[in-house]
Amino acid sequence: MLLPLLLAFFLPAAEWTQPAGGQPNRQPHLSALGAEIGLTYGAGDAIYFTGSRDAGKTWSKPVAVAEEGKLSLGMRRGPRVAVTKDAIVVTAITGEKGRGADGDVMSWRSVDHGATWSAPTRVNDVAASAREGLHSLAAGGKNVLFATWLDLREKGTKLYGSASKDGGRTWSPNRLVYQSPSGSVCECCHPTAVVDSEGMIGVMFRNSLDGNRDMYLVRSADGGATFGAAVKLGSGSWKLNACPMDGGSLVLGPKDSSVSVWRREGSLYLSNGSDEALLGLGRQPVITRTLKGTFIAWTEGKSIRWKKVGAESVNTLPEEGSFVSIAPLPDGTVLLAGERDGTVFVNSLE
Repeated sequence: MLLPLLLAFFLPAAEWTQPAGGQPNRQPHLSALGAEIGLTYGAGDAIYFTGSRDAGKTWSKPVAVAEEGKLSLGMRRGPRVAVTKDAIVVTAITGEKGRGADGDVMSWRSVDHGATWSAPTRVNDVAASAREGLHSLAAGGKNVLFATWLDLREKGTKLYGSASKDGGRTWSPNRLVYQSPSGSVCECCHPTAVVDSEGMIGVMFRNSLDGNRDMYLVRSADGGATFGAAVKLGSGSWKLNACPMDGGSLVLGPKDSSVSVWRREGSLYLSNGSDEALLGLGRQPVITRTLKGTFIAWTEGKSIRWKKVGAESVNTLPEEGSFVSIAPLPDGTVLLAGERDGTVFVNSLE
């Protein structure tokens, strides 16, 4: 049974429009550390950054982080940002040829709040192994920064990862996060990395196992050096001989308090371990936890929906949009970024 849809009250914060004759702005990604917010997005083969140091009230003028080679962009491909105590870090998958022919996870860092950026560092230690173009970046407690990606260094798609403890200045040797006994995880669903306040790493991904395309979670308690057994999320399964290109989202907690949201067929589910609850129709969901609760946003058709977990109502933004990213603000509200007709926009949800 679908929940009622209500028009949401929201505060328009900012938008960055496509320049005349330029490439459309696409695939925004947010990261927050207290009142400092980082936002990155792609336009053609260029990577841009804009930031706020007052919880989204004002924003810096977008600057180009890099334009090197062909940028993976679209369907949750695109740059990622993480705000750490040492630096702001942006990662993206680029290649000389692009379009799946090659691709590496590249990292840039800024120590002046995004005004200037370093030269790139390659994160994957086998060249072109990230050519599928799908990756995730997260930062958290104990100064842990972690990147994970779909990796093709060997036959079959596997999950690899790398950690940094110095704000992206250096990265650890690559570690195998997970390999499916079937030979491959789902080949084109983005993984999601999270790092909690204690430095615990969680990686959520869509598996390909026994003919099913279900969501799984693996954890690392040692900064990404080793990972535990993969745990299936939800009670049902999706029998599918294809890739739905939809990877879900996660907030990490102790053993029984992690909450994930993901798609099965045309519906979205909220899961706490093996339990699951139907949210309704939708795709490309994201989730975050704030002082005021846990919030979810997603797209249904051309509309952006959002709700607070536990609330009956589902809210709808008054304008169309897609591919949202959300981040918590210090006052417990949520910042939402999305793309619409070549424009990247940010809203503060109330």
